[in-house]
Amino acid sequence: MSTDVTTIRGTLLTRDYRDQRGALCLSYWLASDMGAVRLVFQGVEARFFVRGRDGSERKSLAGTPLEVRRFSTMSALRLERQRIKSEDGLMYESDRLPHQEFLSERLITGAVLATGVPLQRDGYLEFRDPDIRPAAAPLDLGSKGLSVLSIDLETDGLDGALFSIAAASGSSEKVFLIGEPFRSASPISFCSSERELLATFFGWVQKEDPDILVGWNVVGFDLDFLGRRCRALNVPFSLGRGKSRARVLPTQGRQQGAIARIPGRAVLDGIDTIRTATIVFDEYTLSHVAHEVLGRGKAIIHTDDPAAEIRRMYHKEPEKLCHYNLKDCRLVLEIFERLGLLDFAIERQQLTGLALGRRGGSVAAFDNLYLPRLHEKGVVAPDVRSTETPRSSPGGTVFDSKPGIYKNVLLLDFKSLYPSIIRTFKIDPYGMAFPGDDPIEGFDGAHFAREGSILPELIETLWTARDRAKARQDKAASQSIKILMNSLYGVMGTPFCRFFDWRLVNSITKRGHQILTQSRDYLEAQGIPVIYGDTDSLFLWIGDEHSAQEAEAVGHRLCVELNDFWSRRISEEHRTASHLEVEFETHFRRFLMPTARLSEVGSKKRYAGLSGETLVIKGLEAIRSDWTMAAKTLQRELLSRILNDQPYRDLLVRTAGALRAGELDSELVYRKRLRRDVADYDGVGPPHVQAARKLEKPGRSVHYVMTRRGPEPVRGEVLPEGIDHQHYFDRQLAPAADVALSLLGVSFADVAGKQLNLF
Repeated sequence: MSTDVTTIRGTLLTRDYRDQRGALCLSYWLASDMGAVRLVFQGVEARFFVRGRDGSERKSLAGTPLEVRRFSTMSALRLERQRIKSEDGLMYESDRLPHQEFLSERLITGAVLATGVPLQRDGYLEFRDPDIRPAAAPLDLGSKGLSVLSIDLETDGLDGALFSIAAASGSSEKVFLIGEPFRSASPISFCSSERELLATFFGWVQKEDPDILVGWNVVGFDLDFLGRRCRALNVPFSLGRGKSRARVLPTQGRQQGAIARIPGRAVLDGIDTIRTATIVFDEYTLSHVAHEVLGRGKAIIHTDDPAAEIRRMYHKEPEKLCHYNLKDCRLVLEIFERLGLLDFAIERQQLTGLALGRRGGSVAAFDNLYLPRLHEKGVVAPDVRSTETPRSSPGGTVFDSKPGIYKNVLLLDFKSLYPSIIRTFKIDPYGMAFPGDDPIEGFDGAHFAREGSILPELIETLWTARDRAKARQDKAASQSIKILMNSLYGVMGTPFCRFFDWRLVNSITKRGHQILTQSRDYLEAQGIPVIYGDTDSLFLWIGDEHSAQEAEAVGHRLCVELNDFWSRRISEEHRTASHLEVEFETHFRRFLMPTARLSEVGSKKRYAGLSGETLVIKGLEAIRSDWTMAAKTLQRELLSRILNDQPYRDLLVRTAGALRAGELDSELVYRKRLRRDVADYDGVGPPHVQAARKLEKPGRSVHYVMTRRGPEPVRGEVLPEGIDHQHYFDRQLAPAADVALSLLGVSFADVAGKQLNLF
């Protein structure tokens, strides 16, 4: 056993706490250049704050003196917290988790330097009570140095028996199958029972020793299923490092679902990570995302009862089942690689201190970053008081649009408007609590300190970091920082944030209204019409007689003028420096702003334009998942023709004729998601619910067509008979086309209606 003091650098994988033999114990697992490492801290004290005597070292945001209460175990803390709560007493930061507070008070987010004497354990090193401090960046190994294992289960439905488990990494793959051995090109481990399969799989994972487990709905289905089968069969759920037990727990509070606790192995679910990274798909099934990202999908035919097909393959074609099982694992690995999801997750942890794989967490991220800086000022934050009802906030500014088809529209954009407002006007919980003698005025009675604020400085640090990330073309870091900066505004407007105060949020949104409105007034005073504005963007029509080069020059000039305008105005009115930055975003050589449906009023958040030769569409049916492919294809082609001054009537006539002849039937499928179980819908229900009721085992996503008998589900590759083509003419093609045609004084029915007289 070595007695040499060693310093290791690692990336946090998991974190946990427990009461053990009358003491609070914290446990952290790292991936390091020395392999897997466990950090153990024993005898740590938990704490919270209560009202104290005058002269106390700490105070609340209201200036109340506070004193600390310390506890040797979390169970003791919870008992005291419950007692005080029953007496309607106030507590401060009693709701923080000790393992997270321990890190954040040391400003540790994702990268750690630990110094101590390592103990060699079975497959890992252990440090007890080491000195720890933040490392400047995650492990140089990056995502390529973290070992990743993709897993996928095939089962007899949600609650039946386990058939097989597939696992794949960059270097090895395996399928564990219950059944008699047979010759196969796939690497299969044959097992005689579920108990043997589980034990064999867990043993194999221990040898492979991955840092991260990934999958598709891997927590909500795969790991949850494994946990339930282990309990039913009395098999240890030994999926963690050092053969430690894994747990799958239901989430508490606002989020529904489950969380996995696997010591030493982070778990990243593909669906959750994609959504956290704000990558949008029409559907989040593995098949759909794989087709969109990789150009190929799952190795199974489309069926309305996939569980029955899996059961059939297991009994009749087990080798085909193994191939299908393993392909799902490979698809998940490739999606993670193609979208950079692991890099994104690592960057997010390093920025926010949120655990790898955590869903949501904007409020927790705010706490991790803000509270240590608040404590440096001798101030402690209150507990979350989620019973408070927020007052309404006005939200982003949206101007009424001026519908029409234009030449030469410029899009000017305020770069990160809300974060720049926070920086400029020093909007900050601490700065509002202690505004000083010469504050900057906010809205609704708020005033903010000119010096010493926390949030503006934090935003400035992130802003600089994002500029560096963009300069080195680090998309994962840039996206992570952008999401974090934008979330820092929103969390202050939720009662689930301990700093919730409607004056903070309104001081941002109302200032945004003022900035956008006064920018419009400034431009229009120069004779430049603003045809639309939305939150942080302005759309300007500069007239028809400009070349592309001239239009771009105008755009850059106007940005300089607007930035100068705001710099002078803010300096004169508020005696502070402006951090507002207007950027020239896009020149649309042709631009279409539609009316609202069935109205002559201009639409909002819906437009199309040609930027160079690229067709840009926002908010219209062509990019919405709840419209059919036939309608989306027609609208996209029609917009392209109209904006390029090309003939379009033949397109409308031909499309109507193809609809009548049944040539578009495969493009008439609706895809809608069920927000709850079919049995929970009352009455007749909307069309997708009616269709779902006709399926033996409907999933969350329902594919259906409208027939003359009503909505019918699509089963497999064969469409139901009797498709109601008039429905699609009236409810899909016509509305999609009339978005543009109405501005030309015609309609789809005028041009193509007669083509349907044979229906």
